[in-house]
Amino acid sequence: METETETHARELIAVRRLTKRYGTAVTALEAIDLSIDDGELIAIVGPSGCGKSTLLRILAGLMPPSEGEAWLHGSRIEGPRRDIGVVFQTPVLFPWRTVLANVLLPIDVQRLGRDKMQAAAMNLLKLVGLDGFENHLPNQLSGGMQQRAALVRALIHDPSVLLMDEPFGALDAMTREQMNLELQRIWMERRKTVVFVTHSVGEAVFLADRVVVMSPRPGRIIDTLEVDFPRPRPLSVMNTEAFGVHVSRIRQALNATGGLE
Repeated sequence: METETETHARELIAVRRLTKRYGTAVTALEAIDLSIDDGELIAIVGPSGCGKSTLLRILAGLMPPSEGEAWLHGSRIEGPRRDIGVVFQTPVLFPWRTVLANVLLPIDVQRLGRDKMQAAAMNLLKLVGLDGFENHLPNQLSGGMQQRAALVRALIHDPSVLLMDEPFGALDAMTREQMNLELQRIWMERRKTVVFVTHSVGEAVFLADRVVVMSPRPGRIIDTLEVDFPRPRPLSVMNTEAFGVHVSRIRQALNATGGLE
């Protein structure tokens, strides 16, 4: 049996009794407890307005909790940090900067030295299939390619944690599936800790080691599901009975709390 010391040695992110209120009328999150291990890929699912994105913003240091705490590497998250990378639903690329210049933006902001980081940027662009596009402007790329560039930008400063807020939600179904495969491949190569927020139950089960299910507002964790399909996972795993069992369990949990119409 694993000891408490061994469990804490693996724990990278710790969320303890975290609550977030907006004014006196709205409680977005209530008493969230969550532990995330080093190198784990977890997905968070729940209905619109349940506080998924709020939780991610707190983990990113972009807003404080009203009560409770969030910790990374044993220190409290109290603001934006260099060891956290964030990918939003839209790529948010500057239209006047080339792909390479957009990728290097965190390096410029943090004054880490562009010259020594350019080779790393080119390697990451190659990793996501964008080598040869480094001098293109964003409007010369497809939506999927722009999101790949945003992913590289989040990885360029080698963060410990990658927070992804509905990153593929605006893409068409086929491109979204390809981006899921791409993220899985990059995660297997880099082994970053990933927290992935999505509305898609199928996407969550396909990508994650563990799926965290949240209730309607105020957001609480109502279920946690371990996903043990071997990797790399082909898209065909979605057609298996075992995959359907996982999806059904999550949908039942959401239905039980009114999370699905």
